[in-house]
Amino acid sequence: MAIIKTKGNKISWLLCAAFLVCAVVIGTTVACGPAEKDTSKIEADKKGVVEFEGIAEVAVGKYVFIPEAGGFDIVVQGNLENEGIYALEGKQVRGKGTINKENPSVLIAETLEIKDESENWRNIFTRTDEAVLDDYVNLDQREEFSFLEGLAYNKKDAWEGKEKAKIYGEYSEGEEGKKITVYNQDGNEKIGSVIVDNISDFALFYMKKLRLFDKFYFYVEIKDTVDWSIRSRTKEMFHADVVFIGLF
Repeated sequence: MAIIKTKGNKISWLLCAAFLVCAVVIGTTVACGPAEKDTSKIEADKKGVVEFEGIAEVAVGKYVFIPEAGGFDIVVQGNLENEGIYALEGKQVRGKGTINKENPSVLIAETLEIKDESENWRNIFTRTDEAVLDDYVNLDQREEFSFLEGLAYNKKDAWEGKEKAKIYGEYSEGEEGKKITVYNQDGNEKIGSVIVDNISDFALFYMKKLRLFDKFYFYVEIKDTVDWSIRSRTKEMFHADVVFIGLF
């Protein structure tokens, strides 16, 4: 009996370990672009052109995420014919894109076709403009954001004097505006909140990509400190612009 129990425990442990590994891989694949993972299955020609086809799961601003496209952040620079970019979500899309040399996890869409209700492909986009990655935050730029240690609503020295920082929390929008409820890194202790003045399309794009999660690391540009008379009552610490959202 002891031998059978030992084998059962070992099997259970292996199953749990396999589940955890899968969870980590899935989270990493969603949160990272091809430059941050294995790209052996992504085929590009000598000019860096990639053909893709699949369901558009996320479309925000000029960014589109199609899992079958290898995890690239697809940039659609320009207007879509008779379509807004949000209309792509849930649709079967195919096209061609060029890998951005400066940011290899970005695919600049050259053409896009959408499958209509009659199962026919219809062209809705052909790029004519240069791609502008004005709000894109690459891996090197993310390194400029360090986690705010010792953060508390009554310790303004923790954030004042800093321009860029990373905080952990939960995003919400309501009648009082946009805010981040800030937690410690374990997610079990509420510290206060940050007032969001602006959130970039790129940050919203990643929030939708990570929709299976409710708390993230927010990469913020710190602005004005909330006046103490309000801060002591509401625990709102400072204003900020959100430029990126990730799992680490």
